[in-house]
Amino acid sequence: MIIVLKPHSSEKSIQSLVELLLSFGVKVQRNNGVDYTVLALIGDTADINVAPIQQSDIVHKVIRVQEPFKRANRLFHLEDSVIKVGDNTIGSDTFTVIAGPCSVESEEQMMTVAKVARESGAHFLRGGAFKPRSSPYSFQGLGREGLDILKTVGKETGLGIVSEIMSMDDVELFHDTVDIIQVGARNMQNFSMLKELGKVDKPILLKRGLSATIEEWLMSAEYIMVNGNERVILCERGIRTFETYTRNTLDIGAVPVVKKLSHLPVLVDPSHATGIWWMVEPLSKAAVVAGADGVMLEVHPDPENAMSDGAQSLKPAKFASLMRELEILARTQGKKIIDKKETVTWLK
Repeated sequence: MIIVLKPHSSEKSIQSLVELLLSFGVKVQRNNGVDYTVLALIGDTADINVAPIQQSDIVHKVIRVQEPFKRANRLFHLEDSVIKVGDNTIGSDTFTVIAGPCSVESEEQMMTVAKVARESGAHFLRGGAFKPRSSPYSFQGLGREGLDILKTVGKETGLGIVSEIMSMDDVELFHDTVDIIQVGARNMQNFSMLKELGKVDKPILLKRGLSATIEEWLMSAEYIMVNGNERVILCERGIRTFETYTRNTLDIGAVPVVKKLSHLPVLVDPSHATGIWWMVEPLSKAAVVAGADGVMLEVHPDPENAMSDGAQSLKPAKFASLMRELEILARTQGKKIIDKKETVTWLK
């Protein structure tokens, strides 16, 4: 249930109403917007009589939420969530770019990519230390050594670090190493993991599952949020359909749908969606126009010899070129990738 208060309601009146609501045995979440204050009721509200609530002089309207997701629901948080990560923000007028190879292979490899990413204006460096692979015979990642490399490279280049967690046994290690913990598509409905990540003081990048509906995706975000961590970033990375030309089918239409239903930031991963490097550019541009808050792009200095997903990785020169075009396009949508005060090679 959502209660929208009238503008300029006194703090004393709001507190009196909150006390009334708490007497119904529910939790009350307060969200202060620009024009309205919203009180969100968390719990079983089915038997609550709304009449005494509506009679309050400060109540504008009462809305019963039909969707099963509550905290992720835009009705609970009328304005877009903006997530602060170090010196970067995800959401608002920033179009965030996360770039890097699928797998961490060596410090030299990561440093090469990181320098290109930084000089081109990217905000975060991605790299898989623990790799979930379809085949048990494929490269599984460097593990803790990979995280150490990411930490070293991130510290030297100033880029934030994004990496995927595979086991809650490693949560302390990830907490000390990365800036954003990624939950991969295969773990989107690993509910025990999501509950534990809800207790972690780190932003969570939640990728959409291979065959997940939008509601299932948002319900997974709800698992994290209801356990205390509201810093959730959604990532559309393609879903499984009957089409076999691409690795997955990028559901670009999911972006405006989720932006309508939820206040959470939404990123797009065109690299994993297609599995084909030359499709990354047009779909990255589509993400901008669809209203996404950013993209996650795979970049590798030597894709032909990459230990995983080389076919979908951009070479550094191509990535730099794409960044220039995305910056121009983002500004037509009221967003920007690069603050002109920053030192970026191609802006000199």
